[in-house]
Amino acid sequence: MGMKSTQVQVLAVLLLACAVAAQESAGSEAERRRLLANGLGNTPPMGWNSWNHFHCIINETVIRETADALVSTGLSKLGYHYVNIDDCWAELNRDAEGNLVPRKSTFPSGMKALADYVHSKGLKLGIYSDAGYLTCSKTMPGSLGYEQKDADAFAAWGIDYLKYDNCNNGGSRPTVRYPVMTRALMNAGRPIFFSLCEWGDLHPALWGFRIGNSWRTTNDINDSWESMVSRADENEVYADYARPGGWNDPDMLEVGNGGMTKGEYIVHFSLWAISKAPLLIGCDVRNITGETMEILSNEEVIAINQDPLGVQAKKVRMEGNQEIWAGPLSGYRTAVLLLNRGEEDSEPITANWDDLGIPPDTLVEARDVWKHETMKQYLKNELTTTVGPHACKLFILTPVMPAQ
Repeated sequence: MGMKSTQVQVLAVLLLACAVAAQESAGSEAERRRLLANGLGNTPPMGWNSWNHFHCIINETVIRETADALVSTGLSKLGYHYVNIDDCWAELNRDAEGNLVPRKSTFPSGMKALADYVHSKGLKLGIYSDAGYLTCSKTMPGSLGYEQKDADAFAAWGIDYLKYDNCNNGGSRPTVRYPVMTRALMNAGRPIFFSLCEWGDLHPALWGFRIGNSWRTTNDINDSWESMVSRADENEVYADYARPGGWNDPDMLEVGNGGMTKGEYIVHFSLWAISKAPLLIGCDVRNITGETMEILSNEEVIAINQDPLGVQAKKVRMEGNQEIWAGPLSGYRTAVLLLNRGEEDSEPITANWDDLGIPPDTLVEARDVWKHETMKQYLKNELTTTVGPHACKLFILTPVMPAQ
């Protein structure tokens, strides 16, 4: 009887210890999740950013006219809601109280008035800062050491999105600097999408979800084929880490800036869409061409990017210049991109069900989302199509009859 009593006591102690450990573990996990509990980014953000086209030559007129253009072109109705100001918007020195000061020569009305205007259009305003002492342009202060003061200012102005860069940081680790701003934003009392512009410096995909809504996986893009496809390649490595609430970011769109052909821009937009990357327009939408509008306003391609399942596509086969990227969509569908990276010849490319994760012998309806056409014949086991140089075909495959 005494032995049994002792065993019961030991068991009770062990159970208590396990319960405490479980509670501590749960509490720790809850704490990590609370670090960024802003409810934003359930799908990749869509909007516009000033940097790729304007760099430092920005002012409040450009921002207001861009907001107007997003509405007048119909882009806002397609989901392009963020109007994001990049570097160079503030004076070099803070005021006597340590506050950031919008540059008087370019933003004389201040950020609150600008946010009010953008909000009046049904849009959201984004802003830029840096987890360092100066921003990358070195023309305005960073937020290092001023995180709460700046977060409070952004919230008071009505800011909806913060791009947070990684320059001039004194060599300290981003894993130390970035969470400070996360906590500051959470304490500021306004939901603000937090974009970690850390350039893939310390593999932010591995830790970004706890503290940001998106994280840059690459260095800056430029308006060229090689830059674009290499950023897509680098970003694809981290596909498993993207999910609703937190996205891999291979940098902003160059579509419409003139450095690539229409076919190359279609590849660019297709890769970003299937990769669940943020779709942030980087051209001057006030003077947008019909060709650029045709690409950026493709609702079927946008729907792939915004699919609620939120799974980033991967390369499932590579042979020479041929690549096949694929990822699941809601409703048991599959998005598949057939890419010809060669410079000279058109090539037939075949996507096999085995590579796409579709059961053998499944009958599939194939929808070409750039031609807006559905193939007349159902397909079984493979999809073959000819793809031109520096071009792609993008399909949605929907099963119509399961394998027998």
